[in-house]
Amino acid sequence: MKRISLLLPLCVCAWMPVAAQQEQQMQAPADSVKNIAYIDSIFKELPEVMITGERPIVKAEQGKLVYDLPRLLGNLPVDNAYDAVKNLPGVMDLGEGLMLGGQEVTVVINGKVTTLSTGQLNALLKSIPVSRIEKAEVMYSAPARYQVRGAMINLVLASGTGHEPSLQGELYTAFNQNHFESLAERGSLLYSGRKFSADLLYSYSYDRDRRETDKEALHTLADGSTHQMDMYENTISRNNSHQIRLGMDYAFTDQHLLSLVYTTAFTDSKHNATVIGAQNSLTNSHADNQLHNTKLDYQTPFGLKAGVEFTYYRSPGSQLLYSTLGNETMNFLSRDNQRINQWRFYAGQEHTLGKDWGLNYGMAYTTALDHSFQRYYEPGTETLLPDNNMQSHRREQTLNFYAGLSKSFGQKFSADISLAAEQYHTDIWNEWSFYPVANLTYTPAAGHMLQLSLSSDKEYPEYWSVQNATSYMGAYSEIQGNPLLKPAANYETTLSYILKGKYVFSAYCSYTKNNEMQTLYQSPDRLVEIYKFFNFDFSEQAGIMMAVPFKIKNWLDSRLTAVGLRYHQKDSDFWDISFDRKLYTFVLTMNNTFTLSTKPDLKLTLTGFYQNKMIQGTFDLPRSGNLNTALRYTFAKGKAQLTLKCDDIFNTSTISTRIRFGNQNVKNHYMRTTREFGISFNYKFGGYKEKKREEIDTSRFK
Repeated sequence: MKRISLLLPLCVCAWMPVAAQQEQQMQAPADSVKNIAYIDSIFKELPEVMITGERPIVKAEQGKLVYDLPRLLGNLPVDNAYDAVKNLPGVMDLGEGLMLGGQEVTVVINGKVTTLSTGQLNALLKSIPVSRIEKAEVMYSAPARYQVRGAMINLVLASGTGHEPSLQGELYTAFNQNHFESLAERGSLLYSGRKFSADLLYSYSYDRDRRETDKEALHTLADGSTHQMDMYENTISRNNSHQIRLGMDYAFTDQHLLSLVYTTAFTDSKHNATVIGAQNSLTNSHADNQLHNTKLDYQTPFGLKAGVEFTYYRSPGSQLLYSTLGNETMNFLSRDNQRINQWRFYAGQEHTLGKDWGLNYGMAYTTALDHSFQRYYEPGTETLLPDNNMQSHRREQTLNFYAGLSKSFGQKFSADISLAAEQYHTDIWNEWSFYPVANLTYTPAAGHMLQLSLSSDKEYPEYWSVQNATSYMGAYSEIQGNPLLKPAANYETTLSYILKGKYVFSAYCSYTKNNEMQTLYQSPDRLVEIYKFFNFDFSEQAGIMMAVPFKIKNWLDSRLTAVGLRYHQKDSDFWDISFDRKLYTFVLTMNNTFTLSTKPDLKLTLTGFYQNKMIQGTFDLPRSGNLNTALRYTFAKGKAQLTLKCDDIFNTSTISTRIRFGNQNVKNHYMRTTREFGISFNYKFGGYKEKKREEIDTSRFK
């Protein structure tokens, strides 16, 4: 910092005599030209001497780690917000959602909670250009005022209002090829004005996929007989997805901001599956989902934030199944639909008190109505069959109150504590829960930070998983709902240390009561394997994480992230068997960026991921990993980028799950091709300086 602060006055001192002499150069004698050239050469050489510092990519603010995302991703071929989040230290994508230090994390936009599901949120993040993100705020324990519990990542996007009128945008297209082809396209526009701004985003994706599963199963019945249930499944899928997002902001006066966001998404998919072996079946299924979300939000300069949000989700589907297992034949046409109407009202107030005290409080009320049905028909005649039909009309209500205090004790220590009380009400459950949160931050010196976080959270089950419905994947495999599924309560503490503003070290432990998880069970009463969500007694996790970046001059920029952890899962009433399982394991990721050339701007990235053995209930998950590479060419004064990539070079991401527990004996060998070649191009126009929007929670939708 001292060198940087001295740079400006030195440059000014050097520039003043040069400027003065340049004005007199026409009248100066010839022998003075040497002096002018000498001073000018000193001015030109100064930057080479002074540019030796390095700004930190992360700094600590009250209860959060703030990452300079443009600097962190500057050398990486990252083109969307989802991949940007994956490159934050400690964040990993384990296939079922993003994890922060081994724990599930919620991603929000500009600090605003949404009602999108995990899958829909991830799809939205993948459609957002990374150039719109200013910074990322990482919280291992989100304060109650965010109305998010547990770990949270807040993506902060540039504000569109307060600028001279301008129109900016970006176009993007990508083509990928593994077994089949896939295509992704998006376009975005942002109009910025003094008081009004509007942004429009449209994205489209198309992909085809092929998945192969080789099942080896030995099924033991209650009478002691064993049956070899080996079979091979081949599934071909096709998906189309459209997303449109329109957001508008109007600033009445300074810090009086009215925001309106409308998001809609349409997805249609088709799946054709063929199974041969102990079971022979042919399945054709189709799903057509649509989402509409409208959110109105108002912010005032005196700390009041209030809003209302409405979500409509509809997911009709159909399945035509013909399957044989021994002498049994299953032949039906099924139709199902999930329709969700969800309202959310919220208001919060923040006060800045004297002596660095802060006070915040507020409430949120959410009500959802789930209309769902599932019906089975005779193929051809479509006569309604008498068994396994389901009709549901289920209401759910959540009422939340919170209050919090924050305090800065000088420049080195700060604290942020809060408490939320929440009532969860359904036809089955009606209970109050309390969620304490605390963040303590100590900064002993510049670039060094120690943070202790305590959090609590509750995870609600997906809407469809609590329906009394049975779905079939064939005569041997079925999925059962669980109407008695409880919300899971989680408690976690994290201790983090940042060294020199870039090295991150964390230790954490968590305890989840009634942890909900879906696993497989071979029934002793009949030849069928059942997939069903259960509440485990508990799930515990403890681990350490480190993120270590390093550079070699100007040609290599790398970061190693390592997580070591201990799993402990227990369920005393899992069907007719109980389990109490423990496992020590680790995860490694490494990102390397090689600068091949600055003119032209060519960069090569090599990223790797390795996960050791894991457990999931009675499942054993083997080690897995991947190695990806990409070549990025930036041109047209930084406005255009062309990227060539190959993901999972050695095709090692696919795993084989196994159950060897009690009388359970199943191995599923997945043979999907994950090696993928791709090319993408994006172009920014109009000065491009965009802003982004918040998401919608559909994690519990079907």
